[in-house]
Amino acid sequence: MGVPALTGLALLAALGWVSIVASRQRFWWPGPWLPPDDGDPLTGWPAVAAVVPARNEAEHLRVTVPTLAGQDYPGRLQIVVVDDESTDDTAATARHILAGQTTTHAWQVIGGEPTPAGWAGKVWAMAQGRRAAGSVDWLWFTDADITHSPDVLRRLVRLGETRRLDVVSVMAVLRTATVWEKLVVPAFVYFFALLYPFRSLMRSGTAAAAVGARTGRSARLPNGRRRPRFAAAGGCLLVRADILDRAGGLAAIRTALIDDLALAKLIAVAGGQEWLGFDTGVRSVRGYQRFADLWRMISRSAYTQLNYSLLRLLGVLLGLGLLFAVPPIAVVVGAAHWQSTGGDAMVATALGAGAWLLASGSLTPTLRRVFRLSPLWAMVFPMVGLLYAAMTAHSAWAYYRGRPVSWRGRAATVTRSGGGHPAASRSRSE
Repeated sequence: MGVPALTGLALLAALGWVSIVASRQRFWWPGPWLPPDDGDPLTGWPAVAAVVPARNEAEHLRVTVPTLAGQDYPGRLQIVVVDDESTDDTAATARHILAGQTTTHAWQVIGGEPTPAGWAGKVWAMAQGRRAAGSVDWLWFTDADITHSPDVLRRLVRLGETRRLDVVSVMAVLRTATVWEKLVVPAFVYFFALLYPFRSLMRSGTAAAAVGARTGRSARLPNGRRRPRFAAAGGCLLVRADILDRAGGLAAIRTALIDDLALAKLIAVAGGQEWLGFDTGVRSVRGYQRFADLWRMISRSAYTQLNYSLLRLLGVLLGLGLLFAVPPIAVVVGAAHWQSTGGDAMVATALGAGAWLLASGSLTPTLRRVFRLSPLWAMVFPMVGLLYAAMTAHSAWAYYRGRPVSWRGRAATVTRSGGGHPAASRSRSE
């Protein structure tokens, strides 16, 4: 590739990053944030059931369960831990920890039934938890590796009640203790917000919203504008029980590999309103000590996010290549040709450096505001972006090879259901 061609690509990359940073959605600036509980007391706090699907989570439950029992929620709260066919002492650990807590909240630990054919394991565990919860106003689905500050539930419910929302969800702050976690995890949140900009999520259940929810695409409104897609974060997801039940319950998303997004779409079809944001009081304690663990976590659902579309995959890979590979190449190659080509090489270097700085700058707010990390980690963002391209390609390759998706010791093969949507069929346990 000659320097003039590289200069053209560097210009496209720079323009791409300018458009991203200048976007009205400002997805790269973390927000909104869960409001503090500083308003007038609610007139009667609704009944809530915290449902925790747990598979081989004995280690994490020792840390996370006390934060559920320690919620200073003024209303009726019951905690339901569902042992999802664990091979460790998940159930015994949960019972022991809860029995030792000084709490007024009711709790129960139930042994999960075998996963029926046609159900994703986690969704089946969630469904059993919902059944055990009985008559409640809100269901609070939270993962077994998530800790919550004592006021989180109170703030979630206040926001849902005062704004008449049907889904209130918080993106948990993932652990960033190892070098690989510091490199990969902030970019995971960044790309999730790129796909589902938090501030512009749909808040009304119009016909356009229903179309977008069913298809996974943005639905066109009469004036030609597009509605953004629904989304939620499964680590901390509060949903009104009545609208979930009216929408068909968790059986309606029984095949879902990405349960939080499927649940958000389900509520959209039912005409629900949602909110998705951040809070530093919601944290994951799950660690990814090896790069292979992070690779597996991301690649298992990357192609699912693209709705198993080869066209979307090609577009994503080309886009990531332009935005993340071209800038550093332009800087290195341009600088190496300063003496031989002069002005063209300098322009390529300048454009590449500018695009690189814009990319790094757009990641910096996530590093600082969400993860409290040094902005210096943003300087390697182009290399991390290329890692994500590789993980996405690997996800597609595994899908077409029919390789099982493995998580928490359970493997499932992704297939297509009769309605054209992805489905999970259980294949084996590891």
